[in-house]
Amino acid sequence: MPLLVLPFPAIDPVLFQIGPFALRWYALAYIVGIVLAWRYMRQLVLNDRLWGNSPRPTPLDLDDFVVWGTLGIILGGRLGYVLFYNPAYYLANPAEALAVWTGGMSFHGGFAGTVIAMILFAWRRNLSIWRLFDLAGTAAPIGLFFGRIANFVNAELWGRPADVPWAFVFPGAGPEPRHPSQLYEAALEGIVLFIVIRILTHRYQMLQRPGVVAGAFAFGYGIARCIAELYRVPDAHIGYLSSFVTMGMILSLPMILIGAAVMLWSLRKASVTA
Repeated sequence: MPLLVLPFPAIDPVLFQIGPFALRWYALAYIVGIVLAWRYMRQLVLNDRLWGNSPRPTPLDLDDFVVWGTLGIILGGRLGYVLFYNPAYYLANPAEALAVWTGGMSFHGGFAGTVIAMILFAWRRNLSIWRLFDLAGTAAPIGLFFGRIANFVNAELWGRPADVPWAFVFPGAGPEPRHPSQLYEAALEGIVLFIVIRILTHRYQMLQRPGVVAGAFAFGYGIARCIAELYRVPDAHIGYLSSFVTMGMILSLPMILIGAAVMLWSLRKASVTA
């Protein structure tokens, strides 16, 4: 047993409620994450130093894309959870598949949904898809940070039993102290990944090489998620697929491979044309 176990903060998952309307911390995290990501991308496209002579979307393009991206995140995240994590239940209860207010979202599904939204939007506006991918990669860690904090507030996706001094006893998770894996993910997928990509865009001007930032985000997220999965308890109805391997790791592996391939492709292309 650890020498110190932190009591889980008693935070009501409902921020406030007026009649039948209830605003939850989880919904607020999505709203704040999307708004801040949008504002950050607008700031980037207005910074000529980062782009050189490279074309990029306009602030107006990003204003219009917010709706597309939000739909991609929500619909993709929900359908990803339905297909990847609990298909048997939703096959038996198809009416609940789109009931996002009941909980259950998948990052990998939201990622796929956002990619599809970006492809369609870029085609409609005749924009470079790689420029849009890169911009999304710069801002995605912001939303991930707030989403993981909301997971912690909801006392969901808790970690494995732990003997570290910062372990928590989560309500509904039994009496054992556990890793606050949600906070690990907020740090790795949110803060650390944001800083790494910020260095790529502002110190090395990688927005001038289409694909590098997008690849770095996919690669970095995959690595961060696999590390966090070592401390996180997998969904009870799925469990461990083999030894310590989880569904989150399996879904992150393609992101690591594709992200690395995209970065190499972009850097080689830039060296050839230089």
